[in-house]
Amino acid sequence: MKSEKLFNLMIEKGYPNGFAEIISRELHTEFTANRMIGYISARDMLPMEEVADEMLAILSDRDRLIRKHISQDAQAAINEFYRLPEESDDEEEEINDFYRLDDESDDE
Repeated sequence: MKSEKLFNLMIEKGYPNGFAEIISRELHTEFTANRMIGYISARDMLPMEEVADEMLAILSDRDRLIRKHISQDAQAAINEFYRLPEESDDEEEEINDFYRLDDESDDE
């Protein structure tokens, strides 16, 4: 798993075990772990504050992308709804008749 690779890299770089565990647990997806691996790999030992700040930035980016995809899916569903043809009066009448018949059978 990428989070294990991230954890091992942080230990190799000299970060405390508990800190590496927190960072790798929070950045558990392939996308987030890869970003942090790239950030840590390209530099010498960074202060823990900078690593924590980068973790927060990565999580913020991930959350923004998730919200964007949710919004796009919702917009696609709305667009599809508006593209559907309107029911004709005959179809609407058939639906109303169906429910009237169902109501009448309930009365019996």
